[in-house]
Amino acid sequence: MKGTAVPQHDKRHIQAVIFDLDNTLTDFMKAKENSITAAVDAMIDVGLPLSREEATEQIFAIYRKEGIEHQRVFNIFLEQTVGKVDYRMLAAAVVAYRRGREGSLVTYPHAKLVINRLLKAGYKLAVVSDAPGFEAWMRLTAVGLQHTFDVVLTFDDTGSHKPDPTGFLMALDRLDVAAERAVVIGDWKERDILGGQNAGLHTVYARYGDQYSKYADKVESDPTEPDFVVDDLLQLLDVLDQLNGSDHQGKET
Repeated sequence: MKGTAVPQHDKRHIQAVIFDLDNTLTDFMKAKENSITAAVDAMIDVGLPLSREEATEQIFAIYRKEGIEHQRVFNIFLEQTVGKVDYRMLAAAVVAYRRGREGSLVTYPHAKLVINRLLKAGYKLAVVSDAPGFEAWMRLTAVGLQHTFDVVLTFDDTGSHKPDPTGFLMALDRLDVAAERAVVIGDWKERDILGGQNAGLHTVYARYGDQYSKYADKVESDPTEPDFVVDDLLQLLDVLDQLNGSDHQGKET
C-alpha cells in the first residue's frame, strides 16, 4: 500500500503570512486625507472661517492626539475653531467625508496579485489590525477582501495594541502555525515590527506604506530593525522564497 503524498506546501518552512491592514494592504492615509479635504471644503462652503490648509492641519493635530480612528474629530474641531458644534457645518463635513471616503480607499499596487499567489501556493493568511472591528471590516469589504483571510483580528478581538504580541499570538493559535513558521508584514516599525518580534515572527517592513503622510500619528524613534524591507508588496514573494530556501537567516535592506 502506497503512503499518501505530503503536499509540497506542507514541507515549506513558512506556512503563514500575517498582514497589517492600514498602509500595508490598503492606502488608508491617502483615503483619510482625501476624505478630510472633502470635509474641510464642505465646511468652508457653509462659512468656516479658515483656509483649507489651516483646517486640515488642525484636524490632523486632533487625530495625532486622540488617535486616527477618533469618531468625533469634527465635533472637537468645530468647538476649537468656532466655539461650538455648528450642526450645519458638522453635517456638511460628515456627508462630504463619507462621500470622499467611498471612492478613495484602494489596495496598494500588486496587493491582490500577491494575495492570490499566496492562496494558490497554500499559505494561511491573517490580518492583525489595531483598528476597531467595524472599521476594519468596512475597509476590507470596500476593497473586496472580506472573504480572503483565514483569520481577521482587530482591537475589538485582542483588547490590545501592537507592539503587544497578543494579536499575533492569537492569530498563530487560530492558524495552528508556530511563530518561527510565520511572517508578519507591516508599515510601522514601533508597532508591527516590534510586535512581530515580541511574538517570535519573521518580520517584513512595508517601507512603501511608511512614506504616506506628513500627518502620520507616529514618531520614528525606536531602533527596531526588521528582518526584511520591501518597497513594493510584490517583493514579499521574494522574501518568502528566500526564507523557504536559505535556512531562514538572511536579512534584506
